Amino acid sequence: MPTPAAEVPSGLVVVDKPAGLTSHDVVGRLRRILHTRKIGHAGTLDPMATGVLVCGVGRGTKLLGHLALDTKAYTATIRLGAATSTDDAEGEVVSTADASDVTDAAIAAGIAALTGAIEQVPSSVSAIKVDGKRAYARVRAGEEVVLPARPVTVSAFTLLRRRGADLDVLVECTSGTYVRALARDLGGGLGVGGHLTALRRTRVGPFTLEHARTIEQLEADPALSLGLDDAVGVAFPRRDVDATLAADLSHGRPLPATGRSGVYGVFAPEGRVLALVQESGDAARPVVVFAPAGS
Repeated sequence: MPTPAAEVPSGLVVVDKPAGLTSHDVVGRLRRILHTRKIGHAGTLDPMATGVLVCGVGRGTKLLGHLALDTKAYTATIRLGAATSTDDAEGEVVSTADASDVTDAAIAAGIAALTGAIEQVPSSVSAIKVDGKRAYARVRAGEEVVLPARPVTVSAFTLLRRRGADLDVLVECTSGTYVRALARDLGGGLGVGGHLTALRRTRVGPFTLEHARTIEQLEADPALSLGLDDAVGVAFPRRDVDATLAADLSHGRPLPATGRSGVYGVFAPEGRVLALVQESGDAARPVVVFAPAGS
């Protein structure tokens, strides 16, 4: 029997998103599974992509805007010999070329050129806003969209296996990097075109496929991946305080600073998370309070 909405605990659900669903579709499924509307997601996966999608439930939605999800890892398949309008398999083929003569050495050189700190032009059908409107919406409306290059870092771009024109690769990168743009640019640099045929996100920030469950698993056993206490413990540095400081924080009063930088979690003596705080000067002030006085 599903947990009643009033009893749904707060925390994170890490979903192994299937292909064919948007991130918004996944949130809709979770709302039905967990019987609560207070669910959101951090980061977006294209419908074609599978893998790690972090969703907040209840008070866990307050975490989403503060999670450090600035590094990501993917496995992907790049097909050489065809360029598409969307840089992936969902678009129309706009050019083809014989890729059978492309050497392994040329592929290795092309991958090396796209590794490290690079300037990348995002796909024209990305969700980036242009004058307040998503780029993909402008393309669908018949506009020609060329987005400016932006700095990204590809810390790893590794060829795992070559299967003819198909390249299975591992990519580790900063947020804002488009793996399908890597496929496009690799194929373009090799002179034969290229596009993405498969994409699986294996990690976002500290969350991996080990934390994730499929929609089917969640339907069979509706539960959080990480409760609020564990989620903050995994995603943020931790500071434990005594009962006096815990009471101060619960009433909205700042804590003495400790010299830490960035946002971190503060925990009561019994291990319950109280708030996310950030230090400025000699005080650590709440960014998000999870356990206000009287709760």
